[in-house]
Amino acid sequence: MPAPRHAPDGANGFHYVAEGWRLLSLPGIKRFIIIPLLLNIILMGAAFWWLYTRLDNWIPTLMGHVPDWLQWLSYLLWPLAVISIVLVFSYLFSTLVNWIAAPFNGLLAEQLEGHLTGTPLPDNGLVGILKDLPRIMKREWLKLVYYLPRALLLLVLYFIPGIGQTVAPVLWFLFSAWMLAIQYCDYPFDNHKVSFAEMRRALRRHKFHNLQFGALVSLFTMIPLLNLFIMPVAVCGATAMWVDRYRTPRGEIRH
Repeated sequence: MPAPRHAPDGANGFHYVAEGWRLLSLPGIKRFIIIPLLLNIILMGAAFWWLYTRLDNWIPTLMGHVPDWLQWLSYLLWPLAVISIVLVFSYLFSTLVNWIAAPFNGLLAEQLEGHLTGTPLPDNGLVGILKDLPRIMKREWLKLVYYLPRALLLLVLYFIPGIGQTVAPVLWFLFSAWMLAIQYCDYPFDNHKVSFAEMRRALRRHKFHNLQFGALVSLFTMIPLLNLFIMPVAVCGATAMWVDRYRTPRGEIRH
């Protein structure tokens, strides 16, 4: 039986992304990674191939909204336009993949937590996944309801000349970082029936570190090849964060 985990001192969001990469290779955990990994490789690979075939048409359209008085900054705004499009679509693609992979990500988080705490949990396999499927899908729906109005407001900013090419990309990056922290931290929280609202309150208590975590996951999501592996990495890192920072010895949320 593995020894219980001891929380490292001063661990920040970047630490937990690195921890996620390390935890991928734990004995007994690899088999729970295979399905999320394959889903991510197939769906994210196809989605980003499609996106990169469209960039040549979309970038000139977006740059066409730059007002004349900002044309002298076009050499700086062009990279921002590319980053903006990739940011928006990387989050949309990862959200779609997470909907499909949610039951398997929850199972991965559950089994990894058992390993990290020294109390291995039973593997209920496909039967357990099917039993929890309605609750898991409801949780994904709550995340979507939280995300959509905020995302639409930010997307409106993209059509405001000047702001859409300067301020909007920064705000979208920060929002994506926060949403990715919510997305991946939610798996261990939901396994313990912590409500969505209570989880958000807990994450806000360490908002800066969670933004670090989400920001690094967001960057990896934009990098070809690395983005194919980031989903199980983020689930593992978020589960380690839950164990170190939020979980009580009885498996409840720490207040």
